[in-house]
Amino acid sequence: MFKIFGVGDDEKVDTHRVTLDTGEQGVEDEEIGQIALDIVDNKDSIFIIAPIAGVELEDIDIYLNKTTLTLRGERNKPEELYSQYAEIKNSECFWGKFVRNVILPENLDFSQIKAVMENNLLIVSIPKLRFDSQNIKINRIED
Repeated sequence: MFKIFGVGDDEKVDTHRVTLDTGEQGVEDEEIGQIALDIVDNKDSIFIIAPIAGVELEDIDIYLNKTTLTLRGERNKPEELYSQYAEIKNSECFWGKFVRNVILPENLDFSQIKAVMENNLLIVSIPKLRFDSQNIKINRIED
């Protein structure tokens, strides 16, 4: 189950560095990475799709603050696999904590936000607000 925190969170997230309060003097900020994602806009909804392999559902937090959606979690390196090799020839995978902010349009129904994990894809869906169209008759002012 994802933890989705509602509008009104006053938490501010820096997408590059986050200060970790360890209580130790001289401990530097921990580096925070970003995950790749796609934003798909269709007629009825916005979808945020993020491939996040190797992350447990309980390790993903989704925050919504006004119109900013924040995805936060941690991808842990499988040390048992990496320790088997004497030399890593290529290293492109990001391991560690990640944060990704997405600024969303205001025409979304944030009360209907949903998140699912399917085949290592995090899919967040937010329906658009619907406004009925109407014709407005222009009246003539009589003198």
